[in-house]
Amino acid sequence: MATYDLEEQEQISELKTWWKMYGNLVTGVLLVAAVGVAGWQGWNWYQRKQATEASVIYAAVQKGAMERDAKRVREAAGELTEKYPGTAYAAMAALTSARMQFDAGDLKTARAQLLWVAEKAGDKDLRDLGRLRLAHVLFDDKALDEALKLLSDEPAPAFVARFSELKGDILAAQGKKAEARSAYQAALVRQEADDKAAGGQAGRDAQYRELLQLKLDSLGDK
Repeated sequence: MATYDLEEQEQISELKTWWKMYGNLVTGVLLVAAVGVAGWQGWNWYQRKQATEASVIYAAVQKGAMERDAKRVREAAGELTEKYPGTAYAAMAALTSARMQFDAGDLKTARAQLLWVAEKAGDKDLRDLGRLRLAHVLFDDKALDEALKLLSDEPAPAFVARFSELKGDILAAQGKKAEARSAYQAALVRQEADDKAAGGQAGRDAQYRELLQLKLDSLGDK
């Protein structure tokens, strides 16, 4: 029994020595871990709160769009991009508003909102959609060089054909038939590959391929 007590005392003594050497470090690590967990939970709560609040305002955007109230949509979209820029709702609202402002003839506001999406949206697909639509607006506004520059960076795979098509439209408008032909061909090849990967869907996909072929044929022979 005395031997057991002695061993136990030695273990306690070793533990005390170890704790003196490493106790502060262990406490610090545990504290950092606890703060990290609390911070992560707090961030998730904040993100959920932001998304919930943004969804309420986005509902107003949708209602305004249904009622064709461009002013209401513009104001609600502005509130989302200002207060909740990190949410997908902000980008979707800006896209919706830009379309309405364009239809209403307010190209300045449409361009500003699409530029915000192209530069600030958190999702790459949304940024690329913003770039594509902004390039269309610039094309309609005869800002051909600016529109072409906007399309220079490679988009997400889903937008490759559309980017190439618009490049072809811009180049054709500039009288650069050879370059336009290459762009349309690239769009057609990509669309055919996308259709094949999707199982060869008919309908709208087939109509889009026909449109690309018509644009290509309209350039005439080489």
